[in-house]
Amino acid sequence: MKTKLLKTIISTLLMAGVTVSAFADMKAKDLAAKAAKEDGIEESISLVKESLSGITTASEKRAAYVLLASLQEQMALYDAAQKNYATAAGIAAGDAEGMPKKTNEQLVLDAVRCSLSCGDFNTADSYLNSAVRNSKNAEIQSYVKLYAQWSALCRAENVEDLNEPLELLKAYLKVSSMKSVHPVILLTLWYVTGDTSYSKNLTAEFPASTEASIVKGDIQLLPTPFWFFVPKSGIAEQGTGTFKEEPAAVTPAPAKSTAPTAKFTKYQLGLFRTQKNAELLCQELKNKGFSAYTTSETRSSGTTYYLVLVNDDKTETIADKLRSAGYECYPVD
Repeated sequence: MKTKLLKTIISTLLMAGVTVSAFADMKAKDLAAKAAKEDGIEESISLVKESLSGITTASEKRAAYVLLASLQEQMALYDAAQKNYATAAGIAAGDAEGMPKKTNEQLVLDAVRCSLSCGDFNTADSYLNSAVRNSKNAEIQSYVKLYAQWSALCRAENVEDLNEPLELLKAYLKVSSMKSVHPVILLTLWYVTGDTSYSKNLTAEFPASTEASIVKGDIQLLPTPFWFFVPKSGIAEQGTGTFKEEPAAVTPAPAKSTAPTAKFTKYQLGLFRTQKNAELLCQELKNKGFSAYTTSETRSSGTTYYLVLVNDDKTETIADKLRSAGYECYPVD
């Protein structure tokens, strides 16, 4: 009798458009644990996407969107990530149990960062002009001011356009309320101007920071559109790294490589808003013996970007050759 009654209830709910999964509302922490067991980030992203519809509690859904956005950001899917960070910020709920704590203001800033990473400064500005601009939190305000100048740098078409945002960033170094973003400001000034005084100050004042590691060469600066779009008034020379291998006492016999075969066929060196700048870099690479070429792609924002690529020569050393010649690169399919 009970079984028949349960079947009747489930049948009625399904006819009314209510899924049984609503009764087993998944927790974001459980979803994160399942995602971590997937074979790769792409599989984790697919799992989270498929699971979102089964989450009805606002705080859990908000946390699931944050999880999805963070995974997409790791995969450099910045356009999708910024949308999901913004979606999470629009959900009026607190933090889910067992998940990272983030305010909605922090999520808006995450959306801004991802927008700038894919060169979409218009969307970044729209987020910056939202309620986050009136935040009472000093650190949030610091990032709002920093990202506003990053947006201005991203818009710059030539070196002259850099003057105003660079002067404001320099002024922020003298403001104590901006202390939390001083490492990022110093990194930005060093990268854009090539002035070693900024890199020296960065490594001296903030030696344990990620930004200092980038300057030293221990970490490579990701070649996101933001860093490639900005015109540079000087060349920022990255170090060769501080982590050195100890020399072996005896030279070992060559071992067979157990590394998986790379699936990459080319490397990207630059991404520009102007075709001329892309062609100049391409010709420079060709002059140095690299099989470089340009192509273009149009993003969802409607902006067309010009990419500079170098074909993999199958020697498995092309990336090292490029970096030795002073070019940062990363593999693409």
